[in-house]
Amino acid sequence: MISKNFLFHAGLALFATAAGAAEPATLIDALGGGKFSVNARLRYEGVEQTSLRDAAALTLRTRLGFAPAPFHGWKFLIEAENIVAADGDSYSQSGLNPGGTGRAVVADPEITELNQAFVAYAFGKTSYTLGRQRLVLDNARFVGDVGWRQNMQTYDAFVLQDKTLDQTTLTYAYLDRINRVFGRNHAQGYWKSASHLLNASYAGLPFGTLTGYAYLLDFRAPAYSANSCATYGASLAGATPLTADLKFAYRAELATQSDYGSSALNYSAGYTSLEAGLTAKPGSLTLGHEVLGSGSNVGFKTPLATLHIFNGWADLFLTTPAAGLRDTYVRATAALPAAIALTVFQHWYETDQTGVDLGTEFNAMLTRKFGANFTGTLKYADFRRDSLTVPNVKKIWAQVEFAY
Repeated sequence: MISKNFLFHAGLALFATAAGAAEPATLIDALGGGKFSVNARLRYEGVEQTSLRDAAALTLRTRLGFAPAPFHGWKFLIEAENIVAADGDSYSQSGLNPGGTGRAVVADPEITELNQAFVAYAFGKTSYTLGRQRLVLDNARFVGDVGWRQNMQTYDAFVLQDKTLDQTTLTYAYLDRINRVFGRNHAQGYWKSASHLLNASYAGLPFGTLTGYAYLLDFRAPAYSANSCATYGASLAGATPLTADLKFAYRAELATQSDYGSSALNYSAGYTSLEAGLTAKPGSLTLGHEVLGSGSNVGFKTPLATLHIFNGWADLFLTTPAAGLRDTYVRATAALPAAIALTVFQHWYETDQTGVDLGTEFNAMLTRKFGANFTGTLKYADFRRDSLTVPNVKKIWAQVEFAY
């Protein structure tokens, strides 16, 4: 039965208030000219997985925030988040709920927490941000907010970003704590960190944007210190017009990784990603190949990534297999009638070191905006295994999101 609490929060998602003002003269004026924000996402996620009972998660995520008007270069944000479920025991909340034992995992815990709270200062083209914040670098392959899950991943961090040089963005971040999607009540809900991120990108090349990075991740507690690693890499992404309506788009990325900081491991592994395709107004077609390597029986690690958008929506490869992973895929997009957007993937997976076929996966998604504030999504993932080391998995999502 759907709880009263669930219905209350569903009703709350329909309302928001906002106020705006010119550049304030005083801090009181900045508060009075501030803006409230609301984001609400109602989602059904169904999971069928080998050897587990089916999961059926109907959840509502409500996120409320307030930001005073910018004041002499200063910005502030405070944002709270609440997740409720119609039936919290109809799925495993990553082991948090005994009633979900034996069911497939949907990593959306019922929780209320502070999502973001930071102060930022901008001087010229340089900004400084301190506090709990969302952080996404490049395509989120190595540092992201895990935005698909109801509970966003955030960082207690200091972030410096500079855009003084023409078409150049320089970013440094010190991460003190990683607030992960499982919530603070989970044993892996947050990681203590002493990590440094450096990222530099230049968009002034005639053939694309060149980015270089060094991510030095050090997680201090023994329960998760094996995720500590140093990753150095570079990417090039761009598009070349072929005709007035058609472009050739491409992306290439190389990285190397080894143990770092508190890690007791001793390994070195490589990463390669290549994409090429054609894009036009009616749609696009892209061929891609991604390799997460292995060294000393340790797979290439991406502990801070927005993982759901890589290696299939069934989420079977959130941790790289010890023998590494090769993901060859085709992605197609199309603009359908009635303003509906279609995205389709086909993946073929195998281990990198041994070349063992792991399986194939089909993904499909339909999205449509309704006015300025609502977005509807239907999504499907079907992984069919070729190896008994992984399960068969089917997932389906139906959701509506409101943002104001």
